[in-house]
Amino acid sequence: MRLVGYGVAMSPSAGATIDSGENARTVYAGRVVTLILKDVAGSDGRRHRREIVEHVDAAAVVAVDAQERVLLVRQHRPAVGEDMVELPAGLVDAGETPAECALRELQEETGYTADSVDLLASYYSSAGFCTERVWVYLAVGLNAAGGTPHLDAGEELEVLWEPLDGLRERIRRAEIADAKTLVGLLAYLDRTSEARHAPAPDGPHST
Repeated sequence: MRLVGYGVAMSPSAGATIDSGENARTVYAGRVVTLILKDVAGSDGRRHRREIVEHVDAAAVVAVDAQERVLLVRQHRPAVGEDMVELPAGLVDAGETPAECALRELQEETGYTADSVDLLASYYSSAGFCTERVWVYLAVGLNAAGGTPHLDAGEELEVLWEPLDGLRERIRRAEIADAKTLVGLLAYLDRTSEARHAPAPDGPHST
């Protein structure tokens, strides 16, 4: 089965796929998602119908500068009818690793580049019905070389920097509603907290 996301053909290896055997059938195939009806055997010996959304994997990136500011984007999301503040992110292209996708999306959406990325977290968007897995990375060696975003057709983004402490407070007040952004920021805060509380290496012993 081929998946098509935002005009780019996606191979099944780019994300989890459903066995399209005799107990599963595709009822809708769009640009981003495929809806499958699958009958699965239950412990009661009966078959139960499940509605499954097949979706390509995605990657997001946490980019923090020396002033402890986080690089974010604001964009309107028609599905929820709101302007959302989010981490730079996008779908993993065919033949691309999630880490490569994170680096590409960082440059395309913000104009910034990074020397590399380090995995912070990975999760399924909604494992009860959707195959999409999101990989969240920390940008390492952030720089503004190039400095010009390259957005997809119809994509409108506002790039902004927000202080990490301010975002921590916004999370506590339930003002950050985007899942990947919550996961990425909380994972980064946890990592930095561990680093601050790690015991200092033993110094030379006096004799």
